[in-house]
Amino acid sequence: MPPELLEIARVQAGLVALRQCLAVGMTRGQVARRVDRKDWHRVARGVLDTGTVQAATLSESYDLRRRRTSLLGPLAHPGGVAVGVCALVLHGVQGAPIDVAAEVALPKARPRPGDGPVRVRRILVPAPVTVDGISCAPVGESLALAVPASGRLDAVAMIDSAWHLGLIDQPGLVVARGMTTGRRGTRASWPWWEDSDPRSESPAETWARITCLDHGCAPDAVQLWVVGPGWRARVDLAWLLPGGRLLVVEVDGADVHSRPDALFEDRRRQNRIATRHTVVRRYSGGDARSGRLASEVRALLTAAGWRPRPIPEGAVYDIERAGLIPIPWV
Repeated sequence: MPPELLEIARVQAGLVALRQCLAVGMTRGQVARRVDRKDWHRVARGVLDTGTVQAATLSESYDLRRRRTSLLGPLAHPGGVAVGVCALVLHGVQGAPIDVAAEVALPKARPRPGDGPVRVRRILVPAPVTVDGISCAPVGESLALAVPASGRLDAVAMIDSAWHLGLIDQPGLVVARGMTTGRRGTRASWPWWEDSDPRSESPAETWARITCLDHGCAPDAVQLWVVGPGWRARVDLAWLLPGGRLLVVEVDGADVHSRPDALFEDRRRQNRIATRHTVVRRYSGGDARSGRLASEVRALLTAAGWRPRPIPEGAVYDIERAGLIPIPWV
């Protein structure tokens, strides 16, 4: 493969368009021979998988699947614009379902039959933006299309991620929600925008927060700082218990927390946080999404006699004092 094409394939999750192959000097015969030898595979009209990009972990394989599907539309349709969930994936937004439907819009909303796995949407995108050489709908317009068509957990996770990454702000979310008017699913999805929180740093944290909210035990704090003698740590979710104790819930990502260095740091961190003043529980993303986390947390809180007590911004939990104090390093 020409070096230029290798770089294109790297950026495009191993996919290349026939036109890109021809642009770097390959002939149609050279492309056809690679397909005949099964070195490359056709995944859509004019789009080939070179097999040059592979995932190292399960999480990476999911991300790769999402990205490949999201690229199909613009690669199969020259001039096409990725829209909806596909555009959000290409923008770097997390929280999309593993299986994404390939969608693309054409300039001036021209009608054209879909090609194989790609759905052509008759949507006008007035001002597309370019991400890694691919034309995409802006984040706000993409959310407006994606949220009503998604399930609640996925929808809120995508909103949280876009907001957390700084790809959209609160006024932008208000505009995006308004753009959903008239779309199928808008009425059901309208409250989901209010459930979003930019402090969620991963889809798993969003799932944990939302399922706890549904179980009547919304966290008293998200991303709460906990301090001790000479150290500080930030925890995912926290609830204040009677008597000043604190329930801490950590939601682990499988890939990040399975590395040996990460495991060592997690153990040291948890040993610091776990004291007679705290109750520490750790869960997986699957536990968060299934509701198991929320169910167990609800049972713990009920047994402890918990009542909601939202922790104000600008406060931390001091383990030695077993109570809230102003942030000491500000």
